[in-house]
Amino acid sequence: MSLSRNSRKLTRTHIRVHKNNTTMEIEVKAIKFDATDKLQEFIQKKVSKLDKFCDNIRKVEVSLKVVKPATAQNKEVSVTVKLPGEEIFVEKLSDTFEEAITQTMPAIERQLAKFKEKQSQK
Repeated sequence: MSLSRNSRKLTRTHIRVHKNNTTMEIEVKAIKFDATDKLQEFIQKKVSKLDKFCDNIRKVEVSLKVVKPATAQNKEVSVTVKLPGEEIFVEKLSDTFEEAITQTMPAIERQLAKFKEKQSQK
């Protein structure tokens, strides 16, 4: 498939993680590049640990984009966690995608803890 210069290339990978009778879908979107298997495995490993903080996670969408190729801190990662009745969104810029993913996890974990606390008060 040939792409013109102005076309937007989007590569999606869907992963289903089954734990404790629940299924969490992980969708990795690489915008204008192909994510390596190693990067996708890294993302799956990090994201699949989120079910320790909340067991209601239905889907996690991870978008990867190179913002300005010639600069530092040019790898953008945005993570959306879909929960019943709520979405959590975190975005980070870093030198590598792995570093950006690692930086998003504590913020997501904090928001998941707040969500779980809010659910237990109902």
